[in-house]
Amino acid sequence: MTKIKFEDLGEKKNWVSGRYEDSSSNKTISIISPYFDKEIATIPDSNYNDLDMAVQGARSIFPNWKKTNIRDRAEVMFRFKTILESNMDELAHLISLDNGKTIEDAKASINRGKEVVEFATSLPNILKGDSSQVADGITCTMTHEPLGVVAGITPFNFPAMVPLWMIPLAITSGNCFILKPSEQTPLSAFKIAEYLKEAGLPDGVFQVINGSKEAVEAICDHPDIKAVAFVGSSKVAKIVYSRTTSQGKRALCLGGAKNHMIVVPDADIDSTAKGLLASSMGSAGQRCMAASVAVGVADVDPIIDQLIEEAKKYVLGVDMGTIISRPAFDRIKGYIDNAENMGAKILVDGRNSTPPEGYDNGYWLGPTILDDVSPDWPCAKEEIFGPVLSIIRTDTIDKAMKIENNNIYGNAAAVFTTSGEVAKTISETASAGMVGINIGVPVPREPYSFGGWNESKYGHGDITGKSGVEFWTDLKKVTARWPESNEAWKKYF
Repeated sequence: MTKIKFEDLGEKKNWVSGRYEDSSSNKTISIISPYFDKEIATIPDSNYNDLDMAVQGARSIFPNWKKTNIRDRAEVMFRFKTILESNMDELAHLISLDNGKTIEDAKASINRGKEVVEFATSLPNILKGDSSQVADGITCTMTHEPLGVVAGITPFNFPAMVPLWMIPLAITSGNCFILKPSEQTPLSAFKIAEYLKEAGLPDGVFQVINGSKEAVEAICDHPDIKAVAFVGSSKVAKIVYSRTTSQGKRALCLGGAKNHMIVVPDADIDSTAKGLLASSMGSAGQRCMAASVAVGVADVDPIIDQLIEEAKKYVLGVDMGTIISRPAFDRIKGYIDNAENMGAKILVDGRNSTPPEGYDNGYWLGPTILDDVSPDWPCAKEEIFGPVLSIIRTDTIDKAMKIENNNIYGNAAAVFTTSGEVAKTISETASAGMVGINIGVPVPREPYSFGGWNESKYGHGDITGKSGVEFWTDLKKVTARWPESNEAWKKYF
């Protein structure tokens, strides 16, 4: 494994108008590395006054940023992309240090976020507007206009990728953006701020406010913040959406998931087993696209046997990082204990996994596979957010789809099969915003947008792609008629 170096980074501040600023709050939050179970930094638990200072700085620069030619705004993204690539090792280390990912997983997440940066460089072509003559002498023109000061609240599990889903589209569209990163994993947000400044972004266009509940509530309530994007649990997503929209503001809040993979007997054994494992255990299962339930239709034992063998090959610290915190570790382990008590057969048990050498105090939980799970058990219904795969057995595809579509979430679904008819049926009937066919993590690539259905999303549209651009902008329509009031110009023809 690539070694994670312990660092004591000391006190970190907010990033306001292009520089680090002290908070007016006297409360701080400790950042604990899940690799070492030690404090690596502290951040301010910011209050409304801190947010207001950032908002006022953003408001003051917004008119100039809005007037900046969109090609010049896109040029900042070109330079930012190059800086991200040049500093990949630095950023990946910080993500691993405060999140617990492996270095390789951290780099993969940065590259996924970089795709949106690349897409943002194309906005001069996408936001060029539209114009046509709709009647004799009458022309209609439509343009995308920035909203003003906007904000994003992002989760612990992808501390760089999710901000990079929001920031490039929002600021290249002409908005000023305030980021409230997770209070568990804020370190990469500071580097993003520094990289954007290095790329030539004017001071005040991008700000970072640290904190927890009070900072989130301030963002929801502040009258000068025009739109809020959120990624996190469904419980909090619903609260943020309700509180923000009650102020008459725009909100798009992505929540949790309980994604299902339908496995049929004709599926390719090797690729299906590897796909099931990668989907459920990648990022230690701490992602909203993790498929934490496999629904086996009829006899899929050869695939399950291969799955077990693949899981036993997983090496902690190489194939999978740590759990984010001790409370999260205890909660995930509680789900496994409960399933075992309810009668689940534990095919692979990660509860007593051996930590990598030098990381004995880390929050390590190995791959865990539960078989003969009932659809109404907690491990099958609730979002565990850990490296746990529950296998439900059934005898028909219809029954499998009822299990999938009865879950309250709708982020993703997948099917593993070599039958085009089976794939077509499941992709058309799954109640999910993203569907994979022989792909366990069906995250769309840009310009196709990311977003789920049902309890996995509150608000309209998606967070990336063209749908993301639409979220951060308003349409302005101008209808013009020019009467021929002066015919002097005709003598020149």
